[in-house]
Amino acid sequence: MESESVTTPFGRRPMSLALLLKHRRGEAIAAGTTRNKWKLFRSVCEARAGLGVTDRALTVLDALLSFYPEDELSNEKGLVVFPSNTQLSLRARGMAAATLRRHLAVLVEAGLISRKDSPNGKRYVRRGRAGGIDEAYGFSLAPLLARASEIEAMAAGLAADRQMLRTMKERLTICRRDIVKLLAAAVEEAVLGDWERMSSLFHALLQRIPKTATLENLPPLLEELETIRLSMINSLELHEKMQIASTNESQSERHIQNSNPESLSESEPGLGTQQEARRDDQPKTGRENHDQGRRGDGGQGTRAVSRPDAGRLKSFPLGTVLQACPDIADYGPGGAIGSWRDLMTAAVTVRTMLRVSPPAYEEACSVMGPENAATVMACILQRGGCITSAGGYLRDLTRRAGRGEFALGPMLMALLRAKNPPIAEVS
Repeated sequence: MESESVTTPFGRRPMSLALLLKHRRGEAIAAGTTRNKWKLFRSVCEARAGLGVTDRALTVLDALLSFYPEDELSNEKGLVVFPSNTQLSLRARGMAAATLRRHLAVLVEAGLISRKDSPNGKRYVRRGRAGGIDEAYGFSLAPLLARASEIEAMAAGLAADRQMLRTMKERLTICRRDIVKLLAAAVEEAVLGDWERMSSLFHALLQRIPKTATLENLPPLLEELETIRLSMINSLELHEKMQIASTNESQSERHIQNSNPESLSESEPGLGTQQEARRDDQPKTGRENHDQGRRGDGGQGTRAVSRPDAGRLKSFPLGTVLQACPDIADYGPGGAIGSWRDLMTAAVTVRTMLRVSPPAYEEACSVMGPENAATVMACILQRGGCITSAGGYLRDLTRRAGRGEFALGPMLMALLRAKNPPIAEVS
């Protein structure tokens, strides 16, 4: 914007170098930049903590945006709104004039709007003969549009932090529950171990959990609790193995004492033994060999195989994900991805761009895990126009993952093969 468009405040409000720099930086809009005003306002609401604005200030910003006639903010169409104090107060839910001025000052200080005061301090517009706006005085939304990319990235980062913090809180709750029930089981079964010390250490850690959990103070406590849980599980498993070994030894001893070498069952094979001998002489099928390999008790029975957690997916290294899905790097902080947190931040931005609803993405994070859900979003972005509805496709993958019918490996390998197709042999 030209330097002559910078106007000093009217009345007793002083001009400062900081205000001038904010004004100049806020109105440096790249050519062709447009944003939907309500989607941008939602990003401002999500990034409220990072921008340093209050909920009442957001109410005033909402009212100012309602005076902008178009849905798309564009520098070519003008970005100055000029409501009167009365109309602005009505659209700000009846906010008092003094409160309105205070929160307008907060928005200016945060660099979301700027003032363009007229010679007499009034807000008005001067139109040409064709009806177009020649000059307008009021509040400029240019800083909001100029910082659109910054605000969206900030909102995506804060959303990723909230998701990570929510996951940590869930892990902490599960860990606390496990420790309490494992302690109760150890005491009830009279398992040998230093359970009193573990209980004291556990309760001491509970006292250290802060009322306001953050990504800085929660991970160390979670790591210590998981260490206690692992130690308890190892102690209980060792006790169980010792009991099984003791039981097997006693059964073997009784078997030796009750054996009779002159028994009829050993000197004269019965019907069951003859049938088993005939089965042994016949060639074994693949199914029998497979079943025999799965039996851990010498062929006397088949051990039940427990199905793993259906929603848990095998994770892949971040480098493999970025090699298969390089397009996601453009949406990372600073145009690059260097950690899983950066990938999850970029995935939130891509989710908004592909119009995937927040509930659909949160369900995917809950079922697959935040890292795997971000990987799936990177794969969806990489496939581009092959997917008609990204939200519906993500919900379908989430349902399949919940049933154990979806794996990340084939999707990533397909993208890698698409990038590096095999060279056909020339005959």
